[in-house]
Amino acid sequence: MRSDAVKTGTQQAPHRSLFNALGMTKEEMERPLVGIVCSYNEIVPGHMNLDKIAQAVKLGVAMAGGTPIMFPAIAVCDGIAMGHVGMKYSLVTRDLIADSTEAMAMAHQFDALVMIPNCDKNVPGLLMAAARINVPTVFVSGGPMLAGHLNGHKTSLSSMFEAVGAYAAGKLTEEGLTECENKTCPTCGSCSGMYTANSMNCLTEVLGMGLKGNGTIPAVYSERIRLAKHAGMQVMEMYRRNIRPRDIMTKEAILNALTVDMALGCSTNSMLHLPAIAHEIGWDFDISFANEISAKTPNLCHLAPAGPTYMEDLNEAGGVYAVMNELAQAGLLHTECMTVTGKTVGENIKDCANLNPEVIRPLDNPYSTTGGLAVLRGNLAPDGSVVKRSAVVAEMMVHEGPARVFDCEEDAIAAIKGGKIVEGDVVVIRYEGPKGGPGMREMLNPTSAIAGMGLGSSVALITDGRFSGASRGASIGHVSPEAAVGGPIALVEEGDIISINIPELKLELKVSDEELAARKAKWQPREPKVTTGYLARYAAMVTSGNRGAILEVPKAK
Repeated sequence: MRSDAVKTGTQQAPHRSLFNALGMTKEEMERPLVGIVCSYNEIVPGHMNLDKIAQAVKLGVAMAGGTPIMFPAIAVCDGIAMGHVGMKYSLVTRDLIADSTEAMAMAHQFDALVMIPNCDKNVPGLLMAAARINVPTVFVSGGPMLAGHLNGHKTSLSSMFEAVGAYAAGKLTEEGLTECENKTCPTCGSCSGMYTANSMNCLTEVLGMGLKGNGTIPAVYSERIRLAKHAGMQVMEMYRRNIRPRDIMTKEAILNALTVDMALGCSTNSMLHLPAIAHEIGWDFDISFANEISAKTPNLCHLAPAGPTYMEDLNEAGGVYAVMNELAQAGLLHTECMTVTGKTVGENIKDCANLNPEVIRPLDNPYSTTGGLAVLRGNLAPDGSVVKRSAVVAEMMVHEGPARVFDCEEDAIAAIKGGKIVEGDVVVIRYEGPKGGPGMREMLNPTSAIAGMGLGSSVALITDGRFSGASRGASIGHVSPEAAVGGPIALVEEGDIISINIPELKLELKVSDEELAARKAKWQPREPKVTTGYLARYAAMVTSGNRGAILEVPKAK
């Protein structure tokens, strides 16, 4: 056992004395030590139930012959962090989570791990850690929130942010706004649409690192407690069979995840996290793979914010495995990939039927014949940019308009809510990328303000920052290279014409090469916004959004 390094032999007598101090018995020490990595806290609604999930996992591990030992992982609520300095600290926690989990697991020599994440960054952060540590590992998330109910319709957090825009535009009373805030988020769990948290929990199933239902069983269902117990049991089976994360998270598994991402219409943030996970297994993931896979993958689901269905509806329709089964019938998945069940993808999904063709459209009736995400390139984004194509209205798939340029999110929000943005405009928010932010803030507030004020079908937004999974409309993020390193987005001037052509995968600034070269010659780097603490270290090490904003040690000059 790996844990023999801390518990077996005379040299480990001091170590055993410390286990004694924990109240651990000799019998417990003789069993495999299983780390339970739990991101429970009392500030994130998606995490307030994880103490119960952890207890269920511990029971499962113990029943199957292991000794469960819990330690924490941090998590930020993107909704609470949204629209202020706190959002600079969201994406950056992904790497903190991966690093701290690696440190705890290696320092204490656990034989196996069960990861209990739920919200945005701690799912990919723990997947990254699992690949690094490479001991038998199972994931079980806390599950999605049930949809809210308002005026006879289901609703979710994206509607809440848009309600603020509607209030600013005089389209909603203060009483109506209060009713929205009291009814939008009715239970614990990750927010109820296909936002980043639910996207990554669903893709954890596809990667083979979570059991069936990991991404879709609602947080408040007792079925999730049973799932957690089974996860605890299953990690012991993986231990006995020596099935490890790098046996599961292969290049083919990541391509499966990208394929199902296209069918589900997942958050654009998956285009940050899948490259980062791929990096941990030694594969240089080019985001252009997205277009190649999108071209042959139909978009089968329109969950909020793209459509009127929610995670609970996807769960009732058969969940992620039902979507995978549809895709497998068209030969779009690598079905030979190993999973935490000890079976292949093909074996897992074989009998998983689509129970509601209105929620999961069949192959012969997709929302579109191409996938939910697209990577756009052009002289404004030579290294690429990302848009959630499935959440763009038809009239904005091709758009041309004047640039309205802002060097931070706050200035853009003030202009939008102040009525200074009009139909046809292309809002550009720059110096918000991984280095420039630093931290690559999500732009849910401006996109929601645009939608709430009735401009969602006539105004586009382009940024070197990123978007919440709750954003909808012509929202183009991850523009690379970013402004902070002198990317073309730094050279855009007020009134420049920007052309967006999503079907043709193009993002162009209608300015001559000569003029751009002249502007580039005059451009000067900005002083860093943050010069101390973790954000300053992050800004020094982070790479571009098109590479997943992974961290690299700066090369010596």
